[in-house]
Amino acid sequence: IRPLMEERGIIVDRVELHPGMHDRRTVSTPDWTQLNQHGVNNVRDVFLPVGNEIMEATTCRRSRWYEYLNLRPIFEKYFEEDPEFLHTAAPKPRLTDESYNNNYYYYFENVWTDKEKRKHLHDWNFQLSEKEPLWDAADAGRFGKDIFWQCSTVTNKKGMDWVKRYFGSKGIRIHEVLFDNNYQPWHIDVDMLPVRPGLVIYNPEWYPLTENFKKLMKMNDWELIPAAKPTHVYKNKVYLIAEYGRKSWISMNTLSLGPNTICV
Repeated sequence: IRPLMEERGIIVDRVELHPGMHDRRTVSTPDWTQLNQHGVNNVRDVFLPVGNEIMEATTCRRSRWYEYLNLRPIFEKYFEEDPEFLHTAAPKPRLTDESYNNNYYYYFENVWTDKEKRKHLHDWNFQLSEKEPLWDAADAGRFGKDIFWQCSTVTNKKGMDWVKRYFGSKGIRIHEVLFDNNYQPWHIDVDMLPVRPGLVIYNPEWYPLTENFKKLMKMNDWELIPAAKPTHVYKNKVYLIAEYGRKSWISMNTLSLGPNTICV
């Protein structure tokens, strides 16, 4: 894909894996020890570009604590090349046991009814506690100076509050959005995706419920259309979380190379 992008004048920077990530070795902080690391295949989860700024997200998984190290050399290069570039980082969370709701997945899989799961969804009450702000950049969908953000299994309400305060002070509007039926939300790009100015695709199974979202789309002449269903669903043997792992709407997560070109 690199030659395809470079033909269009897109500069492609390749990440050099940090030496400590090659074997996904055990890592630790004064609060905990993690036996393995996540890997570096989902850069979007950890970094949020807004204008001339790239911010490191908190993330909520101990296995991703040091993932930011892989892109630090690139950001240092940007800092040298561009006098307006800003590299910032959200406050690093401690991720002690208090940051998580104990036995959440046990209750989800074995105890709660669909009605109870739905209430947790509408209350934005998932695996994370409200001990500290936690958020993934991939729970954000940016439309210029507007960012639509969801709470999920990796973004808590305190994290939502933190990004509202920070970006609000910079003139960026943060809008909360809730998607129906997705009892285990995990990143907004399987719920809705801006394809080009004026066009948004959304998940027909996990459609947006928030009236303000639909109102803003209508006011600004944005068209909402349902995404096509995936032609193949790969059955994972290991799930990061429960319900999400059994779905395959990652097919929505396309790469726009311009207003009329999508890389699938």
